[in-house]
Amino acid sequence: MVHRPRLDVATEYGNAASFWVEYPSGLIDLTRTAHLPHGPLADGAVAHEHPAHDAPVPPLQPATQWEVPVDGDRALRIPKKRSAFVIVDMQNFFLHPDLREHPTGLACVIPLMNVVPALRAQGTKILWVNWGLTEHELTTIPPALVRGFMKSGRGGFGAPLPGDFGRLLMRGEYNSELYGPLQSLFEDGRREGSDVWIHKNRMSGLWGGQSTLDLYLEEQGITTLFFAGVNADQCVLGTLVDAYFRGFDCIVVEDCVATTSPAGALESVLYNAGGSYGFVTDTERIIDAANEAAA
Repeated sequence: MVHRPRLDVATEYGNAASFWVEYPSGLIDLTRTAHLPHGPLADGAVAHEHPAHDAPVPPLQPATQWEVPVDGDRALRIPKKRSAFVIVDMQNFFLHPDLREHPTGLACVIPLMNVVPALRAQGTKILWVNWGLTEHELTTIPPALVRGFMKSGRGGFGAPLPGDFGRLLMRGEYNSELYGPLQSLFEDGRREGSDVWIHKNRMSGLWGGQSTLDLYLEEQGITTLFFAGVNADQCVLGTLVDAYFRGFDCIVVEDCVATTSPAGALESVLYNAGGSYGFVTDTERIIDAANEAAA
């Protein structure tokens, strides 16, 4: 990833309503709760439009905030109740060995099983964002997307799949369910009130004027998003970039994203996730931070 040396002075980014503060310690405060104080300038004058460069770091509020290390020798201060884990397309159609070979996608299952309970414990909403088409939506999908899901001019959205998998990525079909133990993980969270299933009908879960995911995030006041799923350079990236454009804080969980594309595709996603769109971390650091926050 791009190496960014730590700052020499505390710096605020954004605007009056939506802002981050980065400190020389490496902490980046995403909570939007404490602007940099304003105070004396180097020449002895006082100006409210200039922040004090030696600003102290506000104390952590453990009841509502926690801190997660990320790549680049930084740590993020995150609002517990205003964060969500967006898990994209971990469905049978993309992962089940009877339908395709996706060993790197399957390798994400255990890290997800481990990190979801840790995030739930910190108040993070778990959002399972998946393909799930209706009959009407089949009539609205643009040609490039239709063609991309067809093989040699056959099959595609709504087409029957072998065995009991049902119609391709239609809502309620077995191929549209989460893979293996992830379906049970979701069901447990839904009963607890922490997990939500959100249907999408494009590569991005946030495309267009307002999607179901958009509406949920707005209603819940979510500002910070962790990202996981497959394929990293397609549906995960589409949702990630749209979230970045909309002003969400974006954190990719590296060992929970994968793709069937050549290796350089994943490398590019992670490079830009950490260098432009936001930040990159992994499940080990999240779980360690959650355990520390719970201590």
